[in-house]
Amino acid sequence: MSQRTRARTVVVTGASAGVGRAIACEFASHGWNVGLIARGEAGLHGAARAVVRAGGTPLAFAVDVADADQVDQAADEIAAFFGGIDVWINNAMVTVYAPVQNTRPEEFRRVTEVTYLGQVHGTLAALRHMVPRDAGTIVQIGSALAYRSIPLQAAYCAAKAAGRGFVDSLRSELLHDGSRVRLTMVQLPAVNTPQFDWARSRLPREPEPVPPVYQPEAIARHVYRAARDAPRELWIGAATWKAILGTMLIPGWIDGYLARHGYHGEMTDVRAQANRSDNLYEPVDTDPGAHGRFDSRSSDRVTAARPGWLKLGLAVALGTVAGATLFATEAQGRAEARRRLENGRPREPRS
Repeated sequence: MSQRTRARTVVVTGASAGVGRAIACEFASHGWNVGLIARGEAGLHGAARAVVRAGGTPLAFAVDVADADQVDQAADEIAAFFGGIDVWINNAMVTVYAPVQNTRPEEFRRVTEVTYLGQVHGTLAALRHMVPRDAGTIVQIGSALAYRSIPLQAAYCAAKAAGRGFVDSLRSELLHDGSRVRLTMVQLPAVNTPQFDWARSRLPREPEPVPPVYQPEAIARHVYRAARDAPRELWIGAATWKAILGTMLIPGWIDGYLARHGYHGEMTDVRAQANRSDNLYEPVDTDPGAHGRFDSRSSDRVTAARPGWLKLGLAVALGTVAGATLFATEAQGRAEARRRLENGRPREPRS
């Protein structure tokens, strides 16, 4: 099949629900072929039907991204079926809601295998198909938590931070090689997905996203844009901007703020359900769609920006404040010098 005539192809991991499903449908709405990778059969079937309704052609694989061989095999079959892979999106994740001391070593390992190594495995599979063609785009779905960790999700935050380190190393290597394979990372805010119903949790109350919360479709539109334009990074949502830039400027203050408010912000007022199913090791094989249970609190619009512009704006703002402070200090100093001079002057004699 000719590269010029075939439809473009995207592969999405974690595609059965949440952000991954919304991304798959967004690409499908632009006429793309969509390779769907996830563990749950029911969710994959639902995602495939959604892709068809959106206008795309799906090909689904029940794969655990923690298994590199499974990911490689799915990539090979998708590339063979559609004639190549143009965009690969690493989105699969799992998490554990619990304090560090209540999280088991094997749970840290599993979150790392899926959320971090899953991105590595997907990237390696994509590179095997893109590097020989010297074309293609890899999109890593990150999080504000890749920069600013929060309490009760240490395993997930650490895995996202590891993903950012991996991406930065690979980016330099691709530049060194003169490769035209593009690499971009999208940092997400809180999103209304089903993960809050099926993530493993040891919290006393049901987990929830830290507001403001956005619908998956709002995120997916920006992911499509990132795949098209390939910025170094794209930060979605003002909350993401504040979390990342705030960590760069006042990390200690944010540590204390999260110590005071972070626990409450991640839990609803509803007592945790006993013995609920979770997807840490096996999928919760249902078809919940893209949305979680927070529709009433979620916005379907969100802004996004490249960090270079945000850092420039911050630098200008800080420079303006510094300049105004310096001007005020100098003015105060001149006034004080005048007062001292006047106080030290001899008085004119009376006539």
